[in-house]
Amino acid sequence: MSEQLSQSSNEQDVTARGTFRPEPGAAPWGRQVLAQASMEARLLLRNGEQLLIAVVIPVVVLVGGVLGAERVGLTFDQPVADVLTPGVLALAVMSTSFTSLAIATGFERRYGVIKWLGASPLPRSGLLAGKVLALLVVEVLQVLVVSAVGLALGWRPEPGAVGLLGALLAAVLGTAAFASLALAMAGSLRAEATLAGANLVYLLLMAGGAVVLPASAYGGVGDVVAWLPSGALGEALRAGLLHGTIDAASLLVLAAWTLVGTVVTARTFTWE
Repeated sequence: MSEQLSQSSNEQDVTARGTFRPEPGAAPWGRQVLAQASMEARLLLRNGEQLLIAVVIPVVVLVGGVLGAERVGLTFDQPVADVLTPGVLALAVMSTSFTSLAIATGFERRYGVIKWLGASPLPRSGLLAGKVLALLVVEVLQVLVVSAVGLALGWRPEPGAVGLLGALLAAVLGTAAFASLALAMAGSLRAEATLAGANLVYLLLMAGGAVVLPASAYGGVGDVVAWLPSGALGEALRAGLLHGTIDAASLLVLAAWTLVGTVVTARTFTWE
């Protein structure tokens, strides 16, 4: 009789523990990353300034470039839309993974958001993974929008399997390179300085970084700007989507910039 009472008491304790006294604890790492990425993506898409940089400017550059190429004397061996669309896709990747990320992270540090997240169960690896995943989500939307506009303007890509692989590698390495550089800037400068610096670098690279136009269009300095992350990304995407090849040299340049940005970020990034 006493054994039955003891067993019944133990069963009630188990039931009570599971029903009325749940044991608190952090969610699994993957769930934390998805939640962080969802929040980051929503913040990026809700911010009018970031949306302007991420979508509106690339679309305006593409439409203006294709429709006005003849008026400004731009001539290429291939159709204008075929040359400019991969470059504008590279510009879209740069705008999100560098400019938007740098500005957002800079103000997150200023208002203590990064410090608050650092005290949460989300580890640093989860925070970075969430930011990168959010960037990829936004970039997929950018690719869809820019590609639709490019197709409407006459873009007819025929990259093949090799070209698609080269373009994918370029997009991934380009995102990693620019994201590491963005975090290096945002983690060491004040928010206002990051805002000004990120926008200035964006405009300079868009105009003279061989991201929209091929490096050959810059004459004697073309070989120099091809070593910039913008030039390497633009050349790699053009090689994949325009010529159906993999530009290994440009991919190595992006990998090198990723390594440099990662090392600088690890040494200089501060929570506030």
